Amino acid sequence: MVLNKFTSDIIQDSLISIGEAMFETIQRTSMSPIIYEALDYAVGITDNEGKLLAQGNGVITFLAAMSLVVEETLKHYDKNNPLKEGDVVIANTPYVGGGTHLSDIAIITPVFHKRNLVAFTVNKAHWTDIGGANPGSVSTVSTEIYQEGLHFPFIKIKEEGVYNGSIIKIIEANVRLPKSTIGDLRSGIAANDVGADRILKLIDKYGLKAYKQAAIEFMEYGERISLKELEKIPNGIYENTGWIENDGLGNGPFPIKLKVEIKDNLMICDFTGSHEQLKGPINLSRTGLQTAIRAAFKAITTPTLPANNGSFKHVKLICPENTVVSASSPAPISVYYEVFLSVIDLLLHTLGPIVPEKLPAGHFRSVCVTYISGKHPVTNEFYVQAEPLSGGWGACAFHDGNRGQFSYAHGESYNIPAETRERKYGVIVDEYAFHNEGGGYGEFQGGNGQYLTFEILSEEAFLTGAFLGYSIPTWGLNEGKDGSYNYFIVIRKDGTEEKYNIVTNVKLTKGDRVKLVTATGGGYGKPSKRNHNKVKQDIKNGYITLEQAKQNYNYSNA
Repeated sequence: MVLNKFTSDIIQDSLISIGEAMFETIQRTSMSPIIYEALDYAVGITDNEGKLLAQGNGVITFLAAMSLVVEETLKHYDKNNPLKEGDVVIANTPYVGGGTHLSDIAIITPVFHKRNLVAFTVNKAHWTDIGGANPGSVSTVSTEIYQEGLHFPFIKIKEEGVYNGSIIKIIEANVRLPKSTIGDLRSGIAANDVGADRILKLIDKYGLKAYKQAAIEFMEYGERISLKELEKIPNGIYENTGWIENDGLGNGPFPIKLKVEIKDNLMICDFTGSHEQLKGPINLSRTGLQTAIRAAFKAITTPTLPANNGSFKHVKLICPENTVVSASSPAPISVYYEVFLSVIDLLLHTLGPIVPEKLPAGHFRSVCVTYISGKHPVTNEFYVQAEPLSGGWGACAFHDGNRGQFSYAHGESYNIPAETRERKYGVIVDEYAFHNEGGGYGEFQGGNGQYLTFEILSEEAFLTGAFLGYSIPTWGLNEGKDGSYNYFIVIRKDGTEEKYNIVTNVKLTKGDRVKLVTATGGGYGKPSKRNHNKVKQDIKNGYITLEQAKQNYNYSNA
């Protein structure tokens, strides 16, 4: 079918608009701050085979999930057990279908037009608690997946429009926050319904043939543009090694091996030689690895274009099974996101010296998420505060690194406001500021990390967190200097301090304070080339100290 260019563009833009409407539906109707404030979710639209047509991203960790989870759904519901109109499937299997960890729940809705399956609407969101041994369903000491929460292996939460009440009861009985959890479930289903309704209206307006043709042209466009950008990277084989510092149980470090081969029309990422899967929960599944590679590839090729399946046609993954980046059941995986970030960082570190004009220096390389649980001192209700942190990004060939930005794992993400935090949880914010702990010096300065300090108001609370990058600094590029480190400190009421990087359920009491510290990004270019006036302005803004300026920039305030 030959489709008018204007009609094709209208349909393509309409699909993007539908994705945005789905995204806003979840933001407006969900019940957990990590979803409606931090935007720890993503939405997508696929064709009837699972090929991604449009996506809305709160977090980049779900970039591949929208298509992969639908493809896996179709394996479970084939012609012998087909999906029906009104069905809704939920899945959080970590090892297939774009899986991450059990806390990330995918909701998949088939869309039927005149009884024919024409599309899927899908979303994936982080539920604050999904059961398991520890509040927040994340542990740095779990040794098997069964300790990390409920597992939904592509089951129907709705069948022909009717909720499965038994599954609802199981969820309510096994999670610590049943009201908000069920609210988040219904929010995700509602968002898919909004998308499905608008897709059907779009098909009714332009016809099914035009809809399908526009989808094909959209994916072909993504393929062409990504290939054009890939051709700008010199052909060759580039190798590098990254490190996972700790498996959560005190063992490590563990290598991640990468060989990148650039051809005229293909980027091949080979992780052969990476360490075997770990005993502790800092593992990544193969589908999580695929997402990481797609995210990095898109950052290199088409960072400003909407994502679709065509965007990833020219990147290929090679990796043996059962490694730290391709773990299989029953490997624990709740802190997968730290390995996910390490993979992206390793790929960008490998290609940074090859195309320094396209890529920045290293960023703070950790989600730096903490989980604090306890009883609210006013309402007496149990709470789980779960929030990623912002940190410093690396400088690039044109400007200083961004300050106080979320990690590579995030997209349209935001911090939880102090007001929301203090109302919902048993804490009060004492400090939220950039720090000047040093590092990241260069012609362009790495972005500053930050301090977030809060005081515990509950009689007792418990802290879990995993900050990689605590012994390996962010990396500089093109003779720029390395940045700093991630870590957190518990400051007891008597003034004693305890420094941590990876820990589960540290007991806190009323009046204790927790200080979270994220790293400064790497610098770009020789520090000697930095403009004197920029150094002076950095000192004035408190980004660096006068002493740091003298030592690293030969600065004189005379």
